[in-house]
Amino acid sequence: GETIDIVAPSGGVTSGLVYVIGSLIGVAATTATEGEGSALVTTGVYDLAKVSAQAWTQGAKIYWDSATKLATTTSAGNTLIGIAAAAAGN
Repeated sequence: GETIDIVAPSGGVTSGLVYVIGSLIGVAATTATEGEGSALVTTGVYDLAKVSAQAWTQGAKIYWDSATKLATTTSAGNTLIGIAAAAAGN
């Protein structure tokens, strides 16, 4: 369950980026074009691009904004992906 095989969705997947496929959330292990096989890693700690104007505290809930492809502390309209493992400044 730490890595789940997927078929890359429309637009494909890029290694190291977050993807939400239905209720499945993970970080792409490899880059793949639409329809190719890939895998999502569902556990671990990752450095992700975040909303620059936000400062995070350790343990804060972190959400994924699929439209901007940024991690955020804003829950409205976004998908919970985990918690901040460390504080992050704006």
